[in-house]
Formats: sequence, C-alpha cells, structure tokens
Amino acid sequence: MLERLNKVEERYQELTNLMADPEVAQDYERVAEYAKERAELEEIVAAYRDYKSAAQELAETKPLLSDETDPEMRELVTAEIERLETELAELEPRLRQLLLPQDPRDSKNVIVEIRAGAGGDEAGLFAADLYRMYTRYAERQKWSTELLSEHATGVGGFKEVVFGVKGRGAFSRFKFESGVHRVQRIPVTESSGRIHTSTVTVAVLPEVDDVEIHINPKDLEIVAYGSSGPGGQHMQKNSTAIRITHEPTGTVVSCESERSQTQNKLRAMAVLRARLYEQERRKQEAEVAQNRRSQVGSGGRSEKIRTYNFPQNRVTDHRVGLSLYNLSGVLDGDIDAFIEELTARERAERLEALGESE
Repeated sequence: MLERLNKVEERYQELTNLMADPEVAQDYERVAEYAKERAELEEIVAAYRDYKSAAQELAETKPLLSDETDPEMRELVTAEIERLETELAELEPRLRQLLLPQDPRDSKNVIVEIRAGAGGDEAGLFAADLYRMYTRYAERQKWSTELLSEHATGVGGFKEVVFGVKGRGAFSRFKFESGVHRVQRIPVTESSGRIHTSTVTVAVLPEVDDVEIHINPKDLEIVAYGSSGPGGQHMQKNSTAIRITHEPTGTVVSCESERSQTQNKLRAMAVLRARLYEQERRKQEAEVAQNRRSQVGSGGRSEKIRTYNFPQNRVTDHRVGLSLYNLSGVLDGDIDAFIEELTARERAERLEALGESE
C-alpha cells in the first residue's frame, strides 16, 4: 500500500511542477487537464502526508519511553504513543479506501428512465412521484435537469418518462437508484380502503460522449412525426418529434420535448448513445459473470430494491436494510441517507475484493 501511495504522491508533485512550468502555463488545455488530475489526487496525498507525519512522530517518540525514568513523564509519553497509534490505525483504512480505483462513470451526467411496472394507473402515478423526487434531489445538489421524453397517462401519471441530469458526480449518486421501486398505498380511486402494491422500474445510464461509442449513420432509421399535445390551437402542426431506430440492436428512442426537430434529434441521439453504451457494458460484464442480474429486472412486485409504504410513513431500502419514517421528506428528494449507506456498502465490498486480490 505504501509503495502505491508513494507513486501517487510523486505524480501529485510532478503535476504541481508541470503547472508551474512557464511553457506549460501557456497551454490552457494542458493546464486544465493537469489541474483536474491534481485535484483528484489532493485528498489522498493530504491523508498520506498526515500518515507519514504521524508515523515519523511515533518513531521518534517510542525511544523516549525507554529513556524516561520520571513516572509523570512516562505517563505523558505513553499517552502520546497511544494517540499516534490511534491516529495511524484510523488513517490506514481511509488510505486503503482512497486508493480504490474510481469508477470512470462516477463523474458523468446521467440519463434516468422511469417506467410504470405492475399496478396499472397507480404505477403510473407513482412513476410521476419518483420523477418529482429525483428532480427535487437534483435541485438540492444544484444540478440541472431536462425532460427528454414522456408518455403520460390520462390520470396525471407516466407510462414512461426519460430525463437528463447534468452535474459533477451525478452518476456516482444516481447509480444506486437503478432497480424496482415498490409502493404500497390506498389509491384515490379505491373506495374500500384496500392497500394496493404497485411497482416502477428505474434505469440510470451515464451520459456518453460521441468519442466513447461509434454509431454508424447507415444503421439508423430516423423518422420525424407530429408531437402529441393538448390539441386545438396548441397542436403541433409541424413534424418536430423524432424517433430513431438503431437497426442492428432494435433500440428505439423518441423525443418530442422540444419545438425544434434539430433539438429533439440531438436529445434522442444522446439517449441512444447512453443505451447502446450500457448494452455494450452489460455484454462485457456478462462474459465475466454470466449470472449477473440485469439493472431493473422484470418489474414484478417480488423484485424490489426499495419499498415506499404510505400507511406506515416508511421507506425501506432492502439492499442495506435501512428504513426511514419520513416518506414525505424522501419523496421531496431527501434520499441522501440511502445513498450514503449504499456508497459505504459498495466501498466495503470493493475493499474486500481488493484484499482478496492482494
């Protein structure tokens, strides 16, 4: 571990020197690239320097114990040794955690796809609730959101809604939301007061740059059509909506949120790239682990990552066994408690895997 930390510190110092080089300073793109890499190393280098300082201080303090005869001084030296050993014991696991390779997707923007599963209209209404929850969460993080595609139901819900979230680290937080979300509540239309169980599936895809995945234009069937609207004088008369079919995979993406056909095409292509990238990533992972479950399952009631129970005012994340009795707060975007627990679990699993590989 110390050898790896030394290399990280050497790279950090190298970047510092490069940024101070007058010739490099004239190349703004290189400076920005070096600054970004240096910023990513800053936390681990600071922790490592604290570790080295404490280790050196401990090495200098221990001999004092054998040389000291005064009881009070021995007590002070012993207390100092214990303090330094505790500090080192706390820094070591933190350094191991910081050494874990970062998921390259974590810093990316995301595309979130929410689809009603089992439960009819009630599932569609809950899809709308989740859409609001995620947009409120993005607001709390000071990230921007944009609606890419929606297929509304007649009762105020969504059969499907696709939206983008732009902000540094968006994928690192949203990635834990992929899966089946189950809701238990009494629908407005239920006269007997019976609790219904419905599901909504959520898929979170990292936004993909053009250079990361190549799409041959010849493989695309692009159709323009009139977007749906409220009718009457507001009906869109021009064919501004776009539907793109990627023929080799059969992937279909549509976008009609913009009045401009060009803008709809750009947004649809962004969603298509993200979906194709995710398909390729899953294919590669499947070759390594054939039994790996898909991101959202089938959407059945028995498959769930989280349950929202309205009668009990409870939200439970089944992956970490955490329950919060603040359902209204969670639906208003207060989901950090779940994300923190899931992040900690992911780190623990990666640390365990790292230990086994070593």
